[in-house]
Amino acid sequence: MRAALLLVVGLVGLIQTLAPRPVVRAWTRVVYRDAGDAEPREWAYVAARAEGAALTLVSLVGLFRVATADTAPETTLDEDATGTDDRIDE
Repeated sequence: MRAALLLVVGLVGLIQTLAPRPVVRAWTRVVYRDAGDAEPREWAYVAARAEGAALTLVSLVGLFRVATADTAPETTLDEDATGTDDRIDE
């Protein structure tokens, strides 16, 4: 589940990095009642591109950590950290 969420965030970030103008245009339509009167400044596109790059980078780092996570089996109460059995055999 976590990997899927990271993948979606990464794809959104990649789209926002590669095409910031349509993303800003879409958010402008969502946020303002009369989007025709709203005209974003040029730095809004730069900020959208930077945000997309940051989302993509964070997503890639998260996916790397998920892929390289140590999935060793948990030890039981009868075993110590070295994996040896401390029970006394009779």
